Amino acid sequence: MVDFQCKSRYGWEDFLEIMKLLRSPGGCPWDAEQTHASIRRNFLEETYEVLDALDRDDPHAMCEELGDVLMQVVFHTQIETERGHFTMDDVVDGVAQKLVYRHPHVFGGTMQADNSEQVLVNWEVLKRQEKGQRSTSDAIESVPHTLPALWRAEKVQSKTAKAGFDWKDAVSALTKLEEEVRELREALESGKDTDAPHGIREEVGDTLFMAAKVAQMTGVDPEDALHRACDKFDARFRQVEAGADKPLSECSGEELLALWRAAKQ
Repeated sequence: MVDFQCKSRYGWEDFLEIMKLLRSPGGCPWDAEQTHASIRRNFLEETYEVLDALDRDDPHAMCEELGDVLMQVVFHTQIETERGHFTMDDVVDGVAQKLVYRHPHVFGGTMQADNSEQVLVNWEVLKRQEKGQRSTSDAIESVPHTLPALWRAEKVQSKTAKAGFDWKDAVSALTKLEEEVRELREALESGKDTDAPHGIREEVGDTLFMAAKVAQMTGVDPEDALHRACDKFDARFRQVEAGADKPLSECSGEELLALWRAAKQ
């Protein structure tokens, strides 16, 4: 047991103290054993739960899930505080300094911004200066490799487009996508090993990368588009399954195609 006064309502300092006590001697054995690596996935899961609450426009769930994400921030920070590297005050100061620096049109500075487009242009310039990115290649490398692949592809392509390295229009990008599909077909028909040069894995990657490019050029979030496609497929497959008079594994190809066409209608 630890020395702690329970309250009907807690504040920010209480929150930090609770996390500290959970990892201290006499606290929670599980919390005390955790490392950045062991709770890494938790951070991602909690973030996705926030996004789900946002998509449902559920204020109660938003409040709860944002709290869970904040707990992850405080948890990781407490680990580093114990190691003597930084504290929550340092985290708060760092993000506050960044906000002031990247909004010179609000807090005073030489950059001006009369619209949101100029704000984004200034933000990118200041971000590259702040992180010491001297080239577009540096900016591309700074895109987290841990992002979902389609999202990472869209961000990489957006950065190269700002540097002038881009297709003339989305139709031109679509033509390249069709070329990649043909190369994927060739890889499938060639019987090459999956990981051979210009093999199936490489060509699938090139195809997905160009699909993300078409999305980027048309202002479509590729992650959102693919999620919508998954939802559409789910709804249609349910109709296929419901319309079958026997297990799908016993249906012929023609029967499955007929069920699919009926579901689409």
